[in-house]
Amino acid sequence: MDWNNIQNLSSNIVFGILLFTMTIYWVSLFFFKGTNSLLQIGRLGSIIANILLFFVLCSRWIVAGYFPLSNLYESLLFLTWTLLTIYLYIETKTKSKLMGAILIPVALLINGFANLTLSADMQKSSPLVPALQSNWLMMHVSMMMLSYATLIMGSLLCILFLVISKYQEVDLKAIDESYLPLYNVMVDYYETQPFSSSNEFSELGKLKLLHSLDNWSYRIIGLGFPFLTIGIIAGGVWANEAWGSYWSWDPKETWALITWIIFATYLHSRITKGWEGKKTAILGSIGFFVIWICYLGVNFLGKGLHSYGWLS
Repeated sequence: MDWNNIQNLSSNIVFGILLFTMTIYWVSLFFFKGTNSLLQIGRLGSIIANILLFFVLCSRWIVAGYFPLSNLYESLLFLTWTLLTIYLYIETKTKSKLMGAILIPVALLINGFANLTLSADMQKSSPLVPALQSNWLMMHVSMMMLSYATLIMGSLLCILFLVISKYQEVDLKAIDESYLPLYNVMVDYYETQPFSSSNEFSELGKLKLLHSLDNWSYRIIGLGFPFLTIGIIAGGVWANEAWGSYWSWDPKETWALITWIIFATYLHSRITKGWEGKKTAILGSIGFFVIWICYLGVNFLGKGLHSYGWLS
């Protein structure tokens, strides 16, 4: 049985399902705002894609004999699976189609990059190089991938906040938090008319939505930051074990530190300074681009210790 072909076929099927699911969510969001049947179809597609990705990752783990996070292809699949898992959980809690509408396109792009851009050789499992033969591999890389997934999601909500608010200051304290479950927010917002200064209900829905986006971005980034911290610490221990130094200012390490500082500043400004709304959304939005530089950008330079197992 050729497991590589089965895994590649399954991953390609995931791409097709995500493309279909994204279309369903967008059609439901823009044209059938009060219909839940399309949302259920889209959610089912996301669940099927998630199960297929889980199968691919588990089969690679069993066949190769090590945790499937040793190269770029495997990490992209793991990131896609983590994004889908977190999104499905949050959507279950919020009952909001908006989460799927903004997260599934990201998952689609990641999966498409893994399947359509990387060569067949880069998609195959291969023996681990000595630097990757460590018990710290699972701890370090899995924590970093979990942090990337959660921080990407939280920072995307920050970008959405800036888009909907049109980069304007918004008084979020005018809304009582206990009055704002996210489900009611989305219903109020998407079942009313488009924003208009003459439409009081529409403006109220917009304000409620912005409040919830601000709240959820804070909660999700707050979840991802400990993962990032643990991942960096585990990476230092792994680096000392592999190369004899906890920190060597490798490009990947430097950008991981920059990413940590950006989101530490975000949380510090919210917790101690009481910032919210536009200011913190800007910080979170910057973090979105910094994450991608840290995750992919420095690896494409082909320099540094972290070029092992990624790009030759």
